[in-house]
Amino acid sequence: MVDQVQYLTPEGLKNLDNRLRHLIEVRRPEVAERLRTALEEGGDLNENAEYEDAKNEQAFIEGEISRLEAILSSAQVIEATGKSDIVVLGSKVTVNEKGTKDKEIYHIVGSAEANPREGRISLESPLGKALLGSKLNDKVKVNAPDGEIIFIIKSID
Repeated sequence: MVDQVQYLTPEGLKNLDNRLRHLIEVRRPEVAERLRTALEEGGDLNENAEYEDAKNEQAFIEGEISRLEAILSSAQVIEATGKSDIVVLGSKVTVNEKGTKDKEIYHIVGSAEANPREGRISLESPLGKALLGSKLNDKVKVNAPDGEIIFIIKSID
């Protein structure tokens, strides 16, 4: 992950940085305190469920800190381009699935901040790849598990 550039929007950079700070400044000390308390209670550590749970949480937090640090160390911030004739990284694209009237809005972002539920799709996803480089009113085909889906680009911001 470190060798690969991680594309982030300014908002994504801020969110990941805030999450990292929270893990380092809040969660890490909380887990350290849980470990200290479990050790003070004494007894056989192999049978101490609280100690074991705290050690597992500590491992998770340290792994997440390392992951976020790696992303942030290789981050390249992408700025919103505003109205454009072509879909690029950072574009917000309004599409209409062929055969429906429902419009969907997708923000093309790097994989580190992709969240399909929020309409933030990775440039590496099938839909992200299909949209990149497309123009207004283009029809793009996406191979989905249920078959091919065609989207019509309605606006690019």
